[in-house]
Amino acid sequence: MKSENQSSPERAEPTKAELDILTVLWKHGPSTVRFVHEQLNTFKEVNYTTTLKQMQLMAEKGLLSRDESQMKHVYGVAEEEQKTKSYLLDRFVNHLYEGSAGNLVMQLLDSKKASKDEIKAIRALLDKLDEEEPTTQQ
Repeated sequence: MKSENQSSPERAEPTKAELDILTVLWKHGPSTVRFVHEQLNTFKEVNYTTTLKQMQLMAEKGLLSRDESQMKHVYGVAEEEQKTKSYLLDRFVNHLYEGSAGNLVMQLLDSKKASKDEIKAIRALLDKLDEEEPTTQQ
């Protein structure tokens, strides 16, 4: 029997700094280190060599792909944005909310102000989920 720490295959979980890089690439698509570095520096000060090394390590971890066919290496994300976010959200909900999406949503709505449009979209999603859920009562 495998423990929770022995899940296979081992998946690289991005750090906060790596998430910043992934966010740039999700927004702009495959890019050079220089472009990513310039984007990062719009909201935090980072040395170019730090960005370069971090992106090289992310490629080794399997978080980024690297196209070396040209003089300038172009990096892209190795996995879809939604897949990465779903994985991180699942880990977060399982760890902090004992796997309860409802508890997470209630905490979010209690601590963050949602706009009328967001509340309308949430209600529409809940209605849709209600319609799709088969009745289990007899």
